[in-house]
Amino acid sequence: MVEFTTEPFELDTFPEHAAAAREVVDAAGLAVSVGPFGTGAEGEAEQVLAAVTKLLKETLDAGATRISVQVSVLGKEDGTP
Repeated sequence: MVEFTTEPFELDTFPEHAAAAREVVDAAGLAVSVGPFGTGAEGEAEQVLAAVTKLLKETLDAGATRISVQVSVLGKEDGTP
């Protein structure tokens, strides 16, 4: 599982870097959940790691000035770390 937040925050519009991040995780086929402090995406390890690499490049190219990323390994039985 990866959780990420891109900055700068824009309250009036959906920033280009946030749209780029969402497109990457959607295209990777990950299960996505958007929360108040960031976005989470789950999938197989190789799938998530490939998406993180692409997410970092594409969001920086789209104007992100900071990207916070946390990767967690979930248990196979109950989905907990």
